[in-house]
Amino acid sequence: MKEVQGPTPTGTSRPYRSLAEALRAHRVPVENHEFIAAITDAVGITSYIDRGRYIEALRRGEGASLHIGRTYTNGFAEDEVIVVGSTPLRLQPSEGRAPYFYVDHPSEFLPASAPARSSRASSSRTSAPRTPAAPRTPKPVERDYGVCDVCFMVKTPSGGCGCD
Repeated sequence: MKEVQGPTPTGTSRPYRSLAEALRAHRVPVENHEFIAAITDAVGITSYIDRGRYIEALRRGEGASLHIGRTYTNGFAEDEVIVVGSTPLRLQPSEGRAPYFYVDHPSEFLPASAPARSSRASSSRTSAPRTPAAPRTPKPVERDYGVCDVCFMVKTPSGGCGCD
């Protein structure tokens, strides 16, 4: 868990109407939305509250509230088993919120070079083979043909000027 756990800044306790609204407001990567929704469905959440650095998700029954950050979800008990899809999550001990446990979101395991999936429908592009660019013509060399002593105009390559 790489994000700082600490006191909540004052004045940021507004409730959210839905999980989607909360995740958008906290700019949680889109790749994690489905995973977080599966966790909150498995635990049973009644409401979501803005706490500044994280989203506080209040449980229906007993148990600590979940803290949903950009890269983690924290607040699981040691003996709690959360299954997403068909895989039980590997919970790790919390550094800043003992005795609870946390889980990293899937975007933390993606390689840095992998492009993020866009939620927009992308248009299909056909890539044509790249043709080599035509060779560039070199810049002409600028020459000094001198200045006329009478009219002070620049002489032409033939040696004439405007007063001839």
